[in-house]
Amino acid sequence: MINKVQLIGNLGKDPEIKTLDNGTKVAQFSIATSENYKDKSGEWQSKTEWHNIVAWRYLAETAERLSKGQLVYIEGKITTRKWQDKDGNDRYNTDIVAAVLKSLDKKEESNSSNQSTIPANIDTNVSLKVDESSLPF
Repeated sequence: MINKVQLIGNLGKDPEIKTLDNGTKVAQFSIATSENYKDKSGEWQSKTEWHNIVAWRYLAETAERLSKGQLVYIEGKITTRKWQDKDGNDRYNTDIVAAVLKSLDKKEESNSSNQSTIPANIDTNVSLKVDESSLPF
C-alpha cells in the first residue's frame, strides 16, 4: 500500500516552530494549492485547497527559513489526528507529514549549494543525430 503526497504551493503564513522537551523540533504551517478550470459556461474558475503540513527535526530547521508566500515543494504522507474539543466532541485533523521540503523560490535557488552548474569548457550546443530506423518504436 502507498501513502504518498506531492504538493507544490505557497505558504499561507510563517511556520510555527516548537521545540519539545526532548529537544526535537517540529514545524507546523499551511500551504495553498490552486487549480484552474473552465466551468460548463466556458468561464475560467479557480479553486484553492489548503493543506496542513507538519515537519519534524531537520525539516523543521529548514522550515524556519521559510516565510509567508514562498513557493515550496512538499513530499510526505497523509495522517489523521483525533482530538476532543472543549465540549468533549471528537474532532479530526488531516495533516501532511513532510519527508521532503524544498523552497522553489528563485532567490532561494540561487543561494542553494546543490544547484548544478555546467563547467565553462563544455560545449552545450551539441547536435545529436539519431537514425530513426534504429528506434524500437
